[in-house]
Parts: sequence; structure tokens; C-alpha cells
Amino acid sequence: MKLFGRDLDAVLFDLDGTLVDSAPDLIHAIQRLCVALEQPAADAEAVRAVVSKGGRAMLQKGLPHYDPDQREALLERFLAMYAENIAEHSRPYAGVESLLRAIEQRGARWGIVTNKPGWLARPLVQQLGWSARAASLVSGDCLPVKKPDPAPVLHACELAGVRPERCAYVGDDLRDIEAGRSAGMLTVAAAWGYLNGEDPATWAADLVSRSADELTRALSLAAA
Repeated sequence: MKLFGRDLDAVLFDLDGTLVDSAPDLIHAIQRLCVALEQPAADAEAVRAVVSKGGRAMLQKGLPHYDPDQREALLERFLAMYAENIAEHSRPYAGVESLLRAIEQRGARWGIVTNKPGWLARPLVQQLGWSARAASLVSGDCLPVKKPDPAPVLHACELAGVRPERCAYVGDDLRDIEAGRSAGMLTVAAAWGYLNGEDPATWAADLVSRSADELTRALSLAAA
């Protein structure tokens, strides 16, 4: 498995907006919260665009007339609603399963590094059938710091038993690229994710990929 001529032993991925389209279940939770609060329905597309930015960003889009303190007080309630149906409509993006199988068939490894808290990340990964396949799963509460700090991706390398310089990190947010770069990895911007109007070409990633299938080809895995 190669990228830009560099031999790779593993590929690490962000979760939401990179491996999984989790927006439908998150939007459903926001809409349930709006109903419970007797507020107008949220702008679903506005919420979708900021999924990779986290729960606070989604609440800001879903409840724009609430002040920050009010939204902060609702964060736990929103996440609990999301947890109740965490994989009802969430699905891997097109080409992701083929990409993961191709990595495995080459004898390489793949893992997940997400800022999502573990109590949400673990059940989502489990329900997608990936728990036994991923060489590492580092959630946002595993360490004292989160991405864009490189520590989580370096920790994922340790868990997977691979060296950072022989890994690539794939994500749909600038902080993913910053974390991977700081860790000494090749970086791939997932242009199929939740970009919130940002241009991934400006993130200085080693590669901007428009689809998982395109990334499979870039990694020389298409024939796997």
C-alpha cells in the first residue's frame, strides 16, 4: 500500500463525515429536541454542514435564537437523544467498506481517531460491525487533549503497532489535517464529508480525495 511513493502500514480515519454519514441520526435528535422545547424545526442542511464541528456547533445551528449558556445546558440532553438511535440511519459512505476491505486484504491496518466521546463512538462503531476489525479506536475522551493536537493520532499508532511515518490520516476537517501533519503522517482531506462551506484544497493536505473509491485508487488498492 503506497501513497506518493511512501510505503504505508496503516490508514487512520476520522469517524463522522469521513467513514460514516451520521448526519441523519444527529439531525433526528436535534429535531426531537426542538419538538420537546416547542421550538421551530431546525434547518437540517445547516446542521448537516457542521456535524464534524461537534455537538455545540450543531446546537448553534439548530437553536440559533438560544444564547450559548442555554445551548450548553442542552448539550447533554441532545447527545442522550442521539445515543438512543445512534445507528438507525447512519451508514458508511459509498466506497468505504470496499476501501476498508482492500486495506485488510493487503495485510495492512486501519483505525479510527475521533473527537466524538467514547460512550458515543464505541456503540456506533460496534453497530457498524467494525469493533473487531479496527486496529485502534481513539475517542475524544481517551486523552487530555483532542485533535488538532497530534497526541490522539500518535496514540492510535501505538495501539495499532505502527509507526506514524508509515501511516496516513484521513479526515474532513482542517483539524484532522493539522493533527496528522504534526504527527508526521501523510494527510488526506476527505472532500466528501461535512465541509461547512470550507475548501479542503486550502488545508495543505498531501491529497484531497473526492470519494472513498478515489482514495482506494490513490492508495494503489484498486485491484485488491
